Amino acid sequence: MKIGVLTSSRADYGIYLPLIKKIKDDDYFDLEIIAFGTHLSKSHGYTLSEIEKENYKKTHCISSLISNDDEQGIATSYALTALKFADFWQQNKFDLVFCLGDRFEMCAAVQASIPFNLKFAHFHGGETTLGAIDNIYRHQITLASSLHFSANEIFSKRIIELIGKKDNVFTVGSLSLNGIERYQPIEKTEFYEKFKLYNEDFALITFHPETVNSKMNKQFANEMRKALTHLASKLFLVITMPNADTMGSFFRKEIAQLEDEFSDQVLCIENFGKEYYFSAMYYAKLLIGNTSSGIIEAASFGKYVVNVGDRQKGRLQSDNVINAPFSKQEIIEAFDKALVRECYTGKNNYYNQNSADLIIKQIKQFNEVV
Repeated sequence: MKIGVLTSSRADYGIYLPLIKKIKDDDYFDLEIIAFGTHLSKSHGYTLSEIEKENYKKTHCISSLISNDDEQGIATSYALTALKFADFWQQNKFDLVFCLGDRFEMCAAVQASIPFNLKFAHFHGGETTLGAIDNIYRHQITLASSLHFSANEIFSKRIIELIGKKDNVFTVGSLSLNGIERYQPIEKTEFYEKFKLYNEDFALITFHPETVNSKMNKQFANEMRKALTHLASKLFLVITMPNADTMGSFFRKEIAQLEDEFSDQVLCIENFGKEYYFSAMYYAKLLIGNTSSGIIEAASFGKYVVNVGDRQKGRLQSDNVINAPFSKQEIIEAFDKALVRECYTGKNNYYNQNSADLIIKQIKQFNEVV
């Protein structure tokens, strides 16, 4: 069975990894990676190098993003991605293609495939993020897909509402948490030395722009910097950089200014990679920002999360999340609440044991039927 894996960013590649590793070792499958989006962007860490280290049988590379990140730039990148994939799908055939999440370039790649009648397996469909235009892209990908692997029963019900049938909709949990109960981080001394973390405690921070309310991003980025300026006096800050989203450059500019002013208290990382990012989450005191990892994964690491703004609004949350608007004072207050709490021991609503094995079983059954 020939499988293609669409990966457009460090985030989706890290989520896929538990499944990719099992498929790579299974003779039933012929695996090919299709890398595009920020993987090929030097300004976003050129994460294609992480893929190339794995020595996959075949890795396709498709460059389609432009550097401008305003509304016109994102629309142009979407159109260019669809154009490039029109040629790619004409020349390359697969029995099934994996697609994940809700990014605009992922949606463009999938939409270009519709005339070719390709079969897609979509991961993390049915979710809601009211503060991001990704909400629209996610549902478009769902409608174009043949197999659906959701992270929670609530999301499966929404997928069924969207596609109008129950066939091929499976609740498997978040793939990124596969095997998390056996997780072992990189040894602490090695991790701290690699990233020159001289302070014992740190906050792990990731902020992305709000793409629905894009005109407010300059103000949001400013409020973020003012809040983090205050927090840097209390705790060391490890900041991972934003994705390629509308107005993401505003956040990058403010983060760069923060690092310049507090170089002894702030460390910026363009791309950790999944292994180091999970280790950073394991060792962090808490998480701050508006990234999906705070909603989906942090609970399994026993971490409290200050979730800022509306980017993740509408997404199912576990009890480790403390919400705050893009306001300096309210971010600080939420931080103070999270800082004094002990390790979170409650449920993670996105966890399901053996997700990768459940997915492989359904893929094989699907292939036998079609």
